[in-house]
Amino acid sequence: MFRKLSMSAVPAVVLVAAAAATLTPASASGSASASASAPASTSASASASASAGSAPLSHPRIAAHFDLAKGQTPENVALAPGGTAYVTFAQGRQIAEVSPSGRTRILATLPLPADGGIHTPALSFPLTSGIVRADDGTLYFLYATGTADLTGVWRLRPGGEPRRIAALPANGLPNGLALDPRTRTLYVTDSVLGTVWSVPTTGGTPRAWSTAPELAPAGFLGANGLKIHNGAVWATNLDRGTVVRIPILRDGRAGSVRTEAAGLPGIDDFAFTGHGDQLLAALNGSSEVALVQPDGSHSIVLDPADGLQNPTSIALRGDKVYVLSAAYLTAQDPNLILARLND
Repeated sequence: MFRKLSMSAVPAVVLVAAAAATLTPASASGSASASASAPASTSASASASASAGSAPLSHPRIAAHFDLAKGQTPENVALAPGGTAYVTFAQGRQIAEVSPSGRTRILATLPLPADGGIHTPALSFPLTSGIVRADDGTLYFLYATGTADLTGVWRLRPGGEPRRIAALPANGLPNGLALDPRTRTLYVTDSVLGTVWSVPTTGGTPRAWSTAPELAPAGFLGANGLKIHNGAVWATNLDRGTVVRIPILRDGRAGSVRTEAAGLPGIDDFAFTGHGDQLLAALNGSSEVALVQPDGSHSIVLDPADGLQNPTSIALRGDKVYVLSAAYLTAQDPNLILARLND
């Protein structure tokens, strides 16, 4: 997610693309500019010119294309056991189901705020963001509108209608979402307020679980991606290019924050590989995926040649890696890329 511009008459996708340029690292600006100015057909041939990834990833391919004109900019993803992906379309205000064959079906469209979403902090358009799936198929997701009646945590049960179960501050931007099934607790990053909230899956009043300085923005957006891993909350900070770890203490409170990795500009969502604290991180502005080692070092394992178009989120099931790209900057081909994680 990117910086708000003061031109409300310009389509949201243009605002986001223009603002994304401010997050593109200098080392990647050449490739990003080329991608943004290339004809639309470039993205369709991305798989043919792919770099085939870098170890331990291999065989990247575009499994699904989304419709930019309909606001189908994928922001986050949750996986079901059979390989179905549940996706939030940030600008479309939608929850979608993407089948293993790449077919997209819209499950729900959230209500448009009365003001059109122009007061949504940092972005000026209503945003559907983080999503998780419980074992019974219930989807929990986030919606930010800048209005008190809609901003918060929402729930969608199989075959049901979306319903807000917890209100979050209208002056914040709920972004990342994680579920601790052991305690039935949802954790939410707020990228504007620099806060991790906790909410029971039954809904109710959120609690400011952590407001550590490491979560705060440094000019635009702070705490972003979020995961529960080995008894701790892990979060990224987009502005600071960091990954932090916050232990969950026995009484449920937040422990002391530790920065586990740095030097990752434009970091959005991430996923653990199953090898200890090793993780894969989406670097939005540079259209890359980084493999981050437990010691904090990292290497690039996917890039624009593999079809990446400003990746926003990553998920893993077995040896299959799902990478969602929103094309905020390239404005070409929002897509889903699948790759193989090799041992």
